[in-house]
Amino acid sequence: MKTQEQFQISIANETHLGFAQIICDEMASSAKARGTGIAKRSPEYIQQKMREGKAVIAFDKTGIWAGFCYIETWSHGEYVANSGLIVAPAFRKDGLARAIKRKIFELSRKLYPNAKIFGLTTGLAVMKINSELGYEPVTYSELTQDEDFWAGCKSCVNYDILMSKGRKNCLCTAMLYDPKDHPGPEETKQDFQQHSKLYERFMRIKKWKLLQPFLKKEKEESNAGAKMKSRKSILHFIFNL
Repeated sequence: MKTQEQFQISIANETHLGFAQIICDEMASSAKARGTGIAKRSPEYIQQKMREGKAVIAFDKTGIWAGFCYIETWSHGEYVANSGLIVAPAFRKDGLARAIKRKIFELSRKLYPNAKIFGLTTGLAVMKINSELGYEPVTYSELTQDEDFWAGCKSCVNYDILMSKGRKNCLCTAMLYDPKDHPGPEETKQDFQQHSKLYERFMRIKKWKLLQPFLKKEKEESNAGAKMKSRKSILHFIFNL
């Protein structure tokens, strides 16, 4: 109730095109602050979603931009992703992210009632929100295999990890809502609450295991660079005697 009084969340349209750059900048800034990857989107792409009526935007009661999220479709509409969820820093921890997710979920169900709705996330908070809507954690094989979707990951800092695992795993956790045979939202919400600590531990272990080969490579390259620098210093000393 507090969120409804504090914010206005509506389907974005052409009157909101001027906020596209602000939204893109905040997405990039937020990802950098979290130290996580993000599939980058241009202001033009965000504007396209607004024109198509496939995005929701939030403002506080004074008209200041507060949050955003948009819809993407894959595999000829068989799969839908609610992407680019972002909340302005000043309005975080007010329940706005949950309200935006619910609004974009309802819009997705209205526009694509038979589609499977999925998402990739590195955040436990987003996993919790998804579970309240009826999403469940799944393997990457249950997501769309549309090449255009995976091409969007190329701009993510974790893309090398994704490709090294044959697109079967990465730091993100995959979650899916299937309207045909998926459990109800209340059931998945209770399941997540019961096992939230296990999910958190699993995500930490997963991150550690996936990053190990890359951290080892960086360490080896760093050591090799240090040895080369040391050899050059010795040679410089010898030839300048």
